[in-house]
Amino acid sequence: MDYNIKDLEKWNYRIEEIAKNFGLDYYPQEFEIIDYSDMLAYEVYLGMPARYPHWSFGKAYDRLKTLYQYNFVGLPYEMVINSNPCIAYLMKDNTLLLQILTIAHVYGHNDFFKNNRLFAEATDANYTIEMFKSNGDRIRQYINDPSIGYEEVEKILDAAHAIKLQTDRAIGVKKLSITQLKDKIIREYKNDNSHNDLLKGNVKKPIKDINKVPLEPEEDILGFIINYGELYEWQKDIVQIVKEETKYFIPQIETKIMNEGWASFWHYNILKELKLPQGLHLEFMKRHNDVITPLEGRVNPYYMGFKIYENLYHTYGWDKIFQVRLLERDESFIRRYLTEELCYEMNLFQYGKHGKDYTIEEVSDERGFKEIKNTLCESCGIGMIPHIVIADMNTNNKILTLEHKFDGRELEMSYTMETLKYLVDLWKHKIILKTTLNGKDIDIVCDIDKQVSYV
Repeated sequence: MDYNIKDLEKWNYRIEEIAKNFGLDYYPQEFEIIDYSDMLAYEVYLGMPARYPHWSFGKAYDRLKTLYQYNFVGLPYEMVINSNPCIAYLMKDNTLLLQILTIAHVYGHNDFFKNNRLFAEATDANYTIEMFKSNGDRIRQYINDPSIGYEEVEKILDAAHAIKLQTDRAIGVKKLSITQLKDKIIREYKNDNSHNDLLKGNVKKPIKDINKVPLEPEEDILGFIINYGELYEWQKDIVQIVKEETKYFIPQIETKIMNEGWASFWHYNILKELKLPQGLHLEFMKRHNDVITPLEGRVNPYYMGFKIYENLYHTYGWDKIFQVRLLERDESFIRRYLTEELCYEMNLFQYGKHGKDYTIEEVSDERGFKEIKNTLCESCGIGMIPHIVIADMNTNNKILTLEHKFDGRELEMSYTMETLKYLVDLWKHKIILKTTLNGKDIDIVCDIDKQVSYV
């Protein structure tokens, strides 16, 4: 390295001063410099070294290490944790310029974590580190308990991991209690029948079954299992841990394009203000262009986010981009602010499979723009995950009926069947999943012995 810690401290001071002048509002920032092996481990544990043990993390580590050693993938320049204080890990082997750029990038992420409404409503940065450590400690206690052991803990974790993203999709919306739902159904019944009395001459609309479980379609499958399943208390606790940690990561899934675009926008503008020496400036332009280079066949979130923020700034000014950073998620960000001109400039196109071949279906012209935008909106964030809800639980035999909210995208059948088997491990009763396949409505049934069939 051609620099030392004192050099990084001086650059950090200058970067932080510029970030404040731009109006960025962030948590106190801490940096830790680590080598590539630590970065590999931190990446698979998503920055939480104290996280509970699970075989999937070890598998991901071995895969990532192999890919890195054979130069199939590179490691991230940094990793940033949504916590207060905000913790960021920097790669020891980064050049001085890369460290400077990365530090500026980190302040963009930090500001986004603190201010975007999804993070504010779904996470508590003050307790992030404590939460993961406490969860890890509890899992390890169950593993070390002779009456439970690793295999039983692993079985519950496997099942909970398989369905953890089948959760509430509307962040920040408070759910009604069962009593409130029943009152709502009764009020709607009275209002509907009052309307019918006037228009249809006392024709009565039947009231919904207020003893049905669930009263309305339920997105939070893990939460439902905790409340209505037949798990031991330690099993419920493990499922609750997975549910809690998933809630922490959902805002990051929902804002990948916005978050990376915001950090890229600010590292670019902060470094321009630093008035770097010529040698560092040339490397800065190369590194920045590397970060926002378009990717073939898929979206680069750094590139798309950066281009949209840049366009918003030039069109509306600083106040607008801060407002957008506060309010939006990727789906609304793209729907509202990806213009036809940007779509054309980024050379976006859409392709589909026809038989064994993939062909381009839409290009960035006036007609194709709307289709491309709709596809991006539907497939970003939690929209990438099939929308499955609990439609009904038979109170006599505990058969659970799930419904796939079909939007034209079919479920991948082999993955679906394996997931249902994991779900049976948690629910311990027969499960029926209603979906659409090849244009026909079907039921996929997984019985208590984990035998799967189509009806």
